[in-house]
Amino acid sequence: MTDDYVATGTTRSGHIVGYAARSTSLVRTLQVRHNTWPVASAALGRVATMGAIMTVGLKRDDHQVTIQVRGDGPLGNILVVATGRGDVRGMVDEPRVELELNAFGKLNVGMAVGREGSLYVTKDLGLKEPYRGSVPLVSGEIGEDFTYYYAVSEQTPSAVSVGVLVDRDYTVISAGGILVQALPDAEEDELRALEDAMARMPNVSSLIRDGATPEDLLKMACGSDLQVLDQKPIQFQCTCSKERLSRVLLSLGREELKKLAVEQDSTELVCHFCVTAYHFSREEIVSLHELAKY
Repeated sequence: MTDDYVATGTTRSGHIVGYAARSTSLVRTLQVRHNTWPVASAALGRVATMGAIMTVGLKRDDHQVTIQVRGDGPLGNILVVATGRGDVRGMVDEPRVELELNAFGKLNVGMAVGREGSLYVTKDLGLKEPYRGSVPLVSGEIGEDFTYYYAVSEQTPSAVSVGVLVDRDYTVISAGGILVQALPDAEEDELRALEDAMARMPNVSSLIRDGATPEDLLKMACGSDLQVLDQKPIQFQCTCSKERLSRVLLSLGREELKKLAVEQDSTELVCHFCVTAYHFSREEIVSLHELAKY
């Protein structure tokens, strides 16, 4: 078991199911890879945490979920891809954005993301067509936006809380999240108890900083009759390689490859997800030019 994982639990009645994640190492890696400033770390980390939680619903290692948050704020597009293996990668268009704190003295994620725009979720489950869902952004705070997504796109009453705690030196102290969902047979008193518990719950990232486990988060939300069903490790992992980037170069076509070979001694491509740089010599570009079909 890695430091980061998602715990799944349910109440004994089976009417409430919950998923809680500790994603501190994952979000720390994203912060270092992209050199994000605090508000970008918080926004990207929240989306990555939700991606990690959503891997629980992927039955095979090669199934994946892609989340895009496209708001009108200065961060631009946020993109996260997570697989059934528990591998998560992500990026943000503008990693170095600085804004004043919000009215509560917290990082102003809503303003950084923007309140106009959409949340997109694509699930590739190995079927002929992937599942696609989208909703307008509610606040840009991510948790509220996912709560709305589940209610509208998947028609499942849900409560979502995600958080990232960032230190003064921009490092990530803690990160995590919780998703709790009411199934169709849930009783009215169960729903009220769930709403009250989620409303009383302190900030998730602060709880994790103080040592709370994902199981602790689920117990706070679901009560003492929680039954833990599973634990799933999650981690940062990119799928890039020089071979994959070679295919990107091939897609440029013969004319563009010929131009690169003539004008540059070497060509560098950088992966958007992990910021790894791949270098191609002139000889390698010439070889790709010979392989290109058009």
